[in-house]
Amino acid sequence: MIALLQRVSDAEVRVDGSTVGSIGAGLLVLLGVQPADDEAAALGLLTRLLQYRIFADDAGKMNLNLLQVQGELLLVPQFTLAADTAKGLRPSFSTAAAPEQGRRLFEFLVQAAREQHGKVQTGVFGAHMQVSLTNDGPVTFWLES
Repeated sequence: MIALLQRVSDAEVRVDGSTVGSIGAGLLVLLGVQPADDEAAALGLLTRLLQYRIFADDAGKMNLNLLQVQGELLLVPQFTLAADTAKGLRPSFSTAAAPEQGRRLFEFLVQAAREQHGKVQTGVFGAHMQVSLTNDGPVTFWLES
């Protein structure tokens, strides 16, 4: 799985003009699923997302994780992260998981996140979404499981 995580002051996802997910300070995570991904990969990625130390401590150093700062989590499915962009002028999606697998693993990850953290909002799998955010820093990382 691929995660593009951004430390945010706030973020929201809208579908057809309605807000479907909104958070205050925390992490906005765009998620891509690849064909070889499974539940173990999703759980491994979730552990890293919740424990990745990208929030400032009292000394201003990135030493705290999402759980320690009691931040919120916005998970947004984005299959384009798994695109093959190695050549040409148009992305290929042959390296992305099939929609059924992507939906299953996204929903699995969301459920596991809610069990472990609770402060979780989501986008809508397969929907055309508008995502807005205030990137805090900016701080953005690419993680793969």
